[in-house]
Amino acid sequence: MFRFGRFRDFDWMLLSMVLLMSVISVLEIYSATLHTKFHGFHSKQILFLLAGIGVLFVVSLIDYHKLIDCVPWAIGGSIVSLLAVLVAGQKVLGAKRWIRLPGGIHFQPSEWVKLVLIVAMARYLWGLVGRELDWREIGKAFAMVIVPMLLVLKQPDMGTALTYSPVLVVGLFLGGIVWRRALVLVVAFAILVGGAWQSGKVLKPYQKARLTSFGHPENDPKGSGYQVRQSLIAVGSGGLWGKGATKGTQTQGDFLPIPYTDFIFAALCEEHGFVGAALVLILYFLILLRLVQNAQTAADPPGTFLVMGVTAIILFQIAVNVGMVVGLMPVTGIPLPLLSYGGSSVIFTFFALGIVMNVRMRRFVN
Repeated sequence: MFRFGRFRDFDWMLLSMVLLMSVISVLEIYSATLHTKFHGFHSKQILFLLAGIGVLFVVSLIDYHKLIDCVPWAIGGSIVSLLAVLVAGQKVLGAKRWIRLPGGIHFQPSEWVKLVLIVAMARYLWGLVGRELDWREIGKAFAMVIVPMLLVLKQPDMGTALTYSPVLVVGLFLGGIVWRRALVLVVAFAILVGGAWQSGKVLKPYQKARLTSFGHPENDPKGSGYQVRQSLIAVGSGGLWGKGATKGTQTQGDFLPIPYTDFIFAALCEEHGFVGAALVLILYFLILLRLVQNAQTAADPPGTFLVMGVTAIILFQIAVNVGMVVGLMPVTGIPLPLLSYGGSSVIFTFFALGIVMNVRMRRFVN
């Protein structure tokens, strides 16, 4: 049974860094939207963060082994919710990604599916500890991730679908896949991607354009290259120290697309320059370092799998979002964890961090 005295094992250092990033998020959302039609979103972000903090503490009180026991129900619920989005989801900008709930709340099932996959992979690999993964076991791990990934691609939401892949990669790595089988999987994946690209049935035309235009946005500056081009202008114009809060011309002039979510890092670079961006990236690095440390001190393999799954998704989202902003990766619509605006993203991140706290607080339990 849980004893409140165990809060002495709570990772207060990690929570402090997360709260610092959350404060930066609110301030940057306020600054980036002050003179735009999005002004006021920072107030909603505060509510999302407060709810997220509450979720973090509640999840930390539930033994993570009980969460693992609920995997079959969670997987079933996640598949049903993704199918419900395709059937009755609310269509916004040509995509069905949200279910409208009473009270005007928009629920994005694809976000919480990340958590289900992390816990499901931990449960599955727990039973395989100490042995090499054979092809049948690898196939089951793939199926666990590919099914929801295809349903999310159908919405279409390529960005969120891609965030499921780190769970599979880390799971197979920690599960003990041998390098020969890993090499075969890499080659097979490359062939499948090439086939999917040529078929034209998996990716929409605009998604293909995003995947090919990021390297040369100047070829279509008013079309597929517009977002990357405006982002690069914002990042470059920030210089060393930036133009100052609320003074970014690209951001305040509505040239930079959605500066409070996907391109919030570009807005931060314009307003606070290289120094501000570097400090934020250092803070991310320290958070990731702390997560890995918690994985190393977990009491058992499933605890390690859970924390490393969370770490993998957060790292992936940071790398893809920052890479997208500076023109090194395609525009995929992946938010920047703890910084971008959005209720579903915030709640997912804090729920995931609650699982990390959960594992840490039980690291001395036999």
